[in-house]
Amino acid sequence: VQLQASGGGLVQAGGSLRLSCAASKRTFSNNAVGWFRQAPGKEREFVAAINWRGDSTGYADSVKGRFTISRDNAKNTVSLQMNSLKPEDTAVYYCAGNLFSSWSDDSRMYRYWGQGTLVTVSS
Repeated sequence: VQLQASGGGLVQAGGSLRLSCAASKRTFSNNAVGWFRQAPGKEREFVAAINWRGDSTGYADSVKGRFTISRDNAKNTVSLQMNSLKPEDTAVYYCAGNLFSSWSDDSRMYRYWGQGTLVTVSS
């Protein structure tokens, strides 16, 4: 399974962006998908994840209430709607396919990784 993340860019604080993750294979619909991010000089961190059916989601405390993850299995895509963006959200965002159908905030549970898309939030 190959994953392709897109939708990053430069936005002012308080603005919104929508990231998309497209998968190359239909089997993607059986796996949970997560978004992670890595800021310069920092460790990669969990952002949000969704289970295979799309009826269970999880978020990092830092993005709760601002970010929303969703998926469309018919189109093999997962989206991350990011609102009220802050400068501290600046990072490269990666989507990843989980080994299992349930979501996890542990990056070790994710086997398939996209190439990342850069989000820059200016103050």
